[in-house]
Amino acid sequence: MAGVGGRELADGVTVAQQILVLLVLVRIQVGQFESESVKRSSGSDGMTSTDHRYNTGGLTGAEAPAAVILAAGKGTRMRSPLPKVVHPVGGRPMVCAVVDACREAGCERIILVVGYEQERVREGVASQGPRWAEGIEFAEQAEQMGTGHAVRCAEALLTPGDHRRALPRDVFVLAGDGPLIRGQTLRTLLERHRATGAAATLATALLDDPTGYGRIIRGADGRLERIVEHKECTPEQLSVREVNPSYYCFQREALFRNLARVERNPQSGEYYVTDVPTMLLREGARVEVIDAVPAEDVLSINTPEQLAEVDAIYRARRPQGAVAGGGAR
Repeated sequence: MAGVGGRELADGVTVAQQILVLLVLVRIQVGQFESESVKRSSGSDGMTSTDHRYNTGGLTGAEAPAAVILAAGKGTRMRSPLPKVVHPVGGRPMVCAVVDACREAGCERIILVVGYEQERVREGVASQGPRWAEGIEFAEQAEQMGTGHAVRCAEALLTPGDHRRALPRDVFVLAGDGPLIRGQTLRTLLERHRATGAAATLATALLDDPTGYGRIIRGADGRLERIVEHKECTPEQLSVREVNPSYYCFQREALFRNLARVERNPQSGEYYVTDVPTMLLREGARVEVIDAVPAEDVLSINTPEQLAEVDAIYRARRPQGAVAGGGAR
């Protein structure tokens, strides 16, 4: 007979897992209280005197990159009814940290692709105050059909038919559940992308245990050949430690031109943005890869325990008083 901590309820969820979910929900409420407290002490807009999120490094208009942040997933392994990106890191929805990093890298336009329980994501953004939420747009992915499909859902906001704002030359594509992302990493990615005139640039990471991540397969000349998803790797490819943590920078026109031609994966039935770099290589475009992501930054968040680990790392990095209110990065 299993011990108390491992006893299963009727739906297969253990008592321990239920307790962990309850703790996550309590932390969300506490985080919202902390955020409101910071707003009261720094002003109604939630910004602090040390906030540098709007320093775009002098990039404006078409020169300022845009960002498409994928935030539509459910995160079923979290054993929680909340969308994955709303779970708290540093007292705020984890997607807020990704937005902060994009702003540090010079992004003026940030588009969150939302789907499952999207109102929770919108509310999480709005709860940070009107000034923090300024410039954030939303695109809806009504049906989750893969990362490529998710990015295409944002296309209407980044095409010539939208005259509300200048169209960016380059677009970051990032995951909303990676709150340890650093603005400096994105700046490095953008600098390589523009210095080389690449159509696409990927930032990769070297992991001791790359299980679950897509592998970066390089040719004899050291340049990218393709990205292979973990479940599709050969035994030889599984030994590759360089992985794709989903840090992309694309030329906007090249991204959407090729996304329109991405085919459904025969195994999953989904459309993958990882197909685009390979398609660009086939048409003779330049694709750069830079090993720029610290291993710690790509820690997975698939369980409440992993959420707690990432939260501790995030809080340790923040200056005192910066957590939950935005603060300096």
